[in-house]
Amino acid sequence: MQPFIDNARSFRQQTAARPEEFARLAEGQAPQALFITCSDSRVIPSLITGARPGELFELRTAGNIVPPYTLARPTSEAATIEYAVEVLGVNDVVVCGHSHCGAVGALVRGEDLTAVPAVRDWLAHAAPRPGDATAPDDPTVADAVQSHVLAQILRLRSYPCIGPRLEAGELRLHAWFYEIHTGTVLAHRPHADTFVAL
Repeated sequence: MQPFIDNARSFRQQTAARPEEFARLAEGQAPQALFITCSDSRVIPSLITGARPGELFELRTAGNIVPPYTLARPTSEAATIEYAVEVLGVNDVVVCGHSHCGAVGALVRGEDLTAVPAVRDWLAHAAPRPGDATAPDDPTVADAVQSHVLAQILRLRSYPCIGPRLEAGELRLHAWFYEIHTGTVLAHRPHADTFVAL
């Protein structure tokens, strides 16, 4: 923890070298995209995309899950998506899964999650179950994660703030898969129904 504390202490000095850049950030935000990805500490959206402060609105959840939309029981995830699209007016939404995903891996392997009931119940939102697409002994769980990402894209389409903007051509959805072990980012190509390197 100490390196993080040391950096936080010196961060103000680092920003003093670029006062105009940080002063602009105080005026508001206008991110180009909403980036939905896993909470996994190995997945760093700004590192992957090269985004600068203010350019990427992030939503990180265990397993990059987009829960079903329901007004009867609103979620912070739905609120973040709605805010990004309706208030900030992002033009692109990326759902980015990753190799070696613990959440999807747990589903693929049928792990007993009774000791972590909140995790177990959250992962129930991953339906359809991604485990059908990958052999349980594949440590990358690539096929399952890619299938899972596409399921989250499909779920996003059902959000009231998403569908009309897609139809109007004001919003684009992107399904990405990040390989932790290589740094490669693959994107889904709908016409070929496959993930290919960007």
